[in-house]
Amino acid sequence: MHYPEPISKLIDSFMKLPGIGPKTAGRLAFFVLSMKEDTVLDFAKALVDAKRNLRFCSVCGHITDIDPCHICQDTSRDRSLICVVQDPKDVIAMEKMRDYNGLYHVLHGAISPMDGIGPEDINVPDLLKRLQDDEVQELILATNPTIEGEATAMYISRLVKPSGITTTRIAHGLPVGGDLEYADEVTLSKALEGRREL
Repeated sequence: MHYPEPISKLIDSFMKLPGIGPKTAGRLAFFVLSMKEDTVLDFAKALVDAKRNLRFCSVCGHITDIDPCHICQDTSRDRSLICVVQDPKDVIAMEKMRDYNGLYHVLHGAISPMDGIGPEDINVPDLLKRLQDDEVQELILATNPTIEGEATAMYISRLVKPSGITTTRIAHGLPVGGDLEYADEVTLSKALEGRREL
């Protein structure tokens, strides 16, 4: 099917987004054509504003519109705790929980030798600089429960151990409402490891 160039470009642009194939991109493009012009302009402005006005916090690496970010500036937070996560969206997930009141450190990835990503390619050096602050007493490793996430957690744990800072790993296990029969072996193993007394 041959489309006019403007819609072809729009479809190609949508296809650059993760998880968007040609059919979905086509539906989105035609949906945009049916929107009011003001709404389309607002949408375009939001994209440009996000790209121009967001940056990574110079302290923790989280996405922000001010530097340092709101979390790093918040004097009510527990500065003795740093939770290490892989991506900015992980900070947002932790904040939704409202149970954690420490600081964060965003790695922007995980160690993956197969993909040529080493410790120097993610935000590990900045983490080590932050740990020189005497206030930090515990490092919570909350990387994803994947091979890369586990390798990253182990690497950081070994680096930090000589400093005397307590290093903990978040427990991984079964989701609430999940059935044992549908869980994979790694998830069951982690759930068993993370058990606690009732």
